[in-house]
Amino acid sequence: MTTANARVPGPPGLPLIGSMFDLTRRPLRTYLAARRDYGDVVRITAGPPGLRAEFFLIFSPEGVQQVLGSEAANFRKEHAFYDELRTSVGNGLLTSQDDDYQRQRRLIQPLFTRRRVDGYADAIALEVQALAERWRTVPGGVVDAADEMSRFALRTVSRILFGADAEEAVDVVRRSFPALGEYILGRGFSPVRTPRGWPTPANRRGARAQRDLYAVCDRIIAERALRPDAGSRSDDLLALLTLARGEDGEQLDPAELRDQVLIFLLAGHETTATSLAFALHLLAGHPQERRRAQEEAESVLAGREPTAADLDALPYLTRVVKEAMRLYPAASATGRRAVNETVIDGHVIPAGAQVLLMPLATHRHPDHWEEPERFDPDRFLPEREKGRHRYAWYPFGGGPRACIGQHFSMLESVLALGVLLRDFDFEVIDRRVALGQGITLRVDSPMRIRVAPR
Repeated sequence: MTTANARVPGPPGLPLIGSMFDLTRRPLRTYLAARRDYGDVVRITAGPPGLRAEFFLIFSPEGVQQVLGSEAANFRKEHAFYDELRTSVGNGLLTSQDDDYQRQRRLIQPLFTRRRVDGYADAIALEVQALAERWRTVPGGVVDAADEMSRFALRTVSRILFGADAEEAVDVVRRSFPALGEYILGRGFSPVRTPRGWPTPANRRGARAQRDLYAVCDRIIAERALRPDAGSRSDDLLALLTLARGEDGEQLDPAELRDQVLIFLLAGHETTATSLAFALHLLAGHPQERRRAQEEAESVLAGREPTAADLDALPYLTRVVKEAMRLYPAASATGRRAVNETVIDGHVIPAGAQVLLMPLATHRHPDHWEEPERFDPDRFLPEREKGRHRYAWYPFGGGPRACIGQHFSMLESVLALGVLLRDFDFEVIDRRVALGQGITLRVDSPMRIRVAPR
């Protein structure tokens, strides 16, 4: 018999729909207000009677550690959103579980060692140099940071995945992923989901986007299979995935290859794009921090292309990226289902409960961050990090399912930011930016900055 508090506090919501309106119209503001008003474990309900959903929001680093780390086996990726994500983009590392996940991780982990990932620095440098050349000719020097970083990150991850075949994929992914993401999100959080086979406008849009994405990936994979010698001589990630073998000779079949490619395209460009866009926007609005970052970039890069070895020589830029990830984590919310009843921060979480973690709120928790709304890269100086809870900052998740691409994301973000700061001055135009919740954190208003060649 537990002595914990069985009553979890939370907003009462409206009589018929609970907090559905708030979660639909302003989810991020609702999560932040829930932590402020009700504490580190909050119960929130949404939906009409008979279709009402109940969620338990966990904000404390200690609670996050239970869900992702010490009790990770009790919290599974089993709810409507992950069901929709699996159905739409496949059973890759982000969505798979149990034996499927363990098998995939064994096969793929060797492709994401630091040494292997450092080999992608040339592709990052090539794409950021192309971006810099284009910025020099932009009329008026005005660019939208969110759009520009999305394009850059997609081109970079496509080049790393597909090598010479990247151009074939970029246009299809850029056109289809946003539509498919909206479809996944709409179905994942809807109290009523029509069968996918029904010819509704949303189903048709979702099916068309999925069909186009599958087609381009299947086509490239099939062409590689017909040119095995080309794949064996290539160091792009698709070639390495194709050649990956387990100890008993196990490998990924074509459908599994496509699932992994789609997950890497989704996770590998949207998350990094978000971090880079906010890093640029924050620096554009904070001249003192920008000048400090530019001095470091100039000193280290000194008119040459960046290399993987430069990452360790750019500590302030690394702190800038980490601070951007703190204030605006790309994965601003993530969900799990509790298998068995457990206690988090003195509150009972019942078996079967839907549990939501909110990095956006935890990263701004005043018990763990002084002046949490302020942009301060030096929060991540080693001496200031030393006493901080491991899960006070977790943009890459944690525990046995921590993001496999952490080093790649940091390498791409820091090197790209270094080149852009070395080559351009920045001035913020849209100082306030509206945020939304998609599969990742979304910018719902212009995010314009003015860039001027130095």
